[in-house]
Amino acid sequence: MASSFLDALSHIYHPSSGTLVTYGGAAALALLAYLIYSTVVPNDKGSIRTLGGFPVLTAWAFFTRRYDFLWGNFQKHAAPHFKFSVLHHQVVALRGEEARQAFFNSKSLNFTEGYKILLGASPSLKDINIQSSGEGGAWFNKQVALLFTNKQRLTENIPALLEDINRRMESWGREGQIDPFKSIYDLVFQMTVRMASCDELANDEQELEKIQELYWILEKSATPTAVLLPWFPGPAKKAKEVATRQLYMKLSHYVDIRRVSKVPTNNAIDILIGQGRSNPDIIAFILGVIFAGVINTGIQSCWALLFLGTSPEWRAKVQAEVASIIEKHTNTTSREPLHKRLASVPASIWEDEMPVMDLVIRETLRVIFTSTLLRRNVVEDITVSGGVIKPGDFIAYNVDDAHRNPDIYTDADRFDPGRFLPGREEDKKAAFAFLGWGVGRHPCTGMKIAKLEIKLIVAMMLAAFDYDVVDSSGRPSKNLPEHDRNDIHQARPVGEPVYLKFKRVVE
Repeated sequence: MASSFLDALSHIYHPSSGTLVTYGGAAALALLAYLIYSTVVPNDKGSIRTLGGFPVLTAWAFFTRRYDFLWGNFQKHAAPHFKFSVLHHQVVALRGEEARQAFFNSKSLNFTEGYKILLGASPSLKDINIQSSGEGGAWFNKQVALLFTNKQRLTENIPALLEDINRRMESWGREGQIDPFKSIYDLVFQMTVRMASCDELANDEQELEKIQELYWILEKSATPTAVLLPWFPGPAKKAKEVATRQLYMKLSHYVDIRRVSKVPTNNAIDILIGQGRSNPDIIAFILGVIFAGVINTGIQSCWALLFLGTSPEWRAKVQAEVASIIEKHTNTTSREPLHKRLASVPASIWEDEMPVMDLVIRETLRVIFTSTLLRRNVVEDITVSGGVIKPGDFIAYNVDDAHRNPDIYTDADRFDPGRFLPGREEDKKAAFAFLGWGVGRHPCTGMKIAKLEIKLIVAMMLAAFDYDVVDSSGRPSKNLPEHDRNDIHQARPVGEPVYLKFKRVVE
């Protein structure tokens, strides 16, 4: 690369050719060549390898095919880190156990700051010139813990959540074929909205559908152009602003309804109103919960059903566990529908007495949760695996560094919940070997409600239906295709889509 640029410079002026170039022009061309050279050729100086190439193209790959970009560059060198530019920011990609411990334990690395620039889909009220203290940070996490970890509130909401599940499942008909990445996502969306807002909205299916459409507009607005050129007035930027404003107006309407209601409830909006929060604060909180909850819970619910549909042994074990819960904690002589009988099971039972389901959820997360986690160094220089990360640098860590590590997990691409059982405990082989619910300084505050929703969905599906995983022609799929590791929103299967062919057997 260097010789080619130098060769080009040597031919700019050649007396025998009769080419006349002023010294000023030659100097300008030399400067241009140097700038191109310094941009395209990797800089070997410093303790962290810097990627070559044009920064815009490098950043584009990071936003369009993030998983392939990170692991493709790691495979080129043995180093545990590399650096690249996004706009005028430096991003350091890390891998390895030492890096993992630093990433999750260092006080210098800020969670909220890490996602401000590098994650473009989440709505911000600042986009529509509305100020709120409810977006991210300590207050948001405190409210999530308050609203979604209280066992009494969870128990009180289980009947409504099961009603949501049953109503959606009834809409499928008694038998047929569904796309889980549509039907299960619709179900999860309704459950998430119910827990994050109020019954008036969750029970209004038409309004809920409109809000869901706006949600997906925002998801699709996170284009590389929108993130890399936030000032550019392109279609994605305009669509995001319009969708955010419409979401704000719709949600504000329901907050106003709850403000004038004479009968208080345990709905999230009522609790936040009771704290004296403003409409912008409440709406920012609702939007944050929806964007965190729908993606993660939706992905895990879909894939748990797919894995169980192609794993007869574990499907039978989970079915037996659900049957045991029904036998022990519901009125088996009742003629009430299944979802109403399950509604009498308190949150503590769902949480503490379903060890097999917990194994299935944990393994589903390990296999499917392949996200790239982000942080930003906001304090001082920190040294990780011999590399210095400067204040202001962003840090990216892909969880497959642990979850697909063959030194930790045997046959890592295979769905095998038994790997966590006593005697094997493969997740104990290294520090922070399982990252599904967060570790270190940032455990997932929404874990309890996410696990509860997944368990309710899987329990209803296994107890009320016979189902098989099939292709578009209805033929059984013995082996599931891999999920798209670059798809951070739905993690759909690569290649041909898969479906659930079902028949209702219990009302």
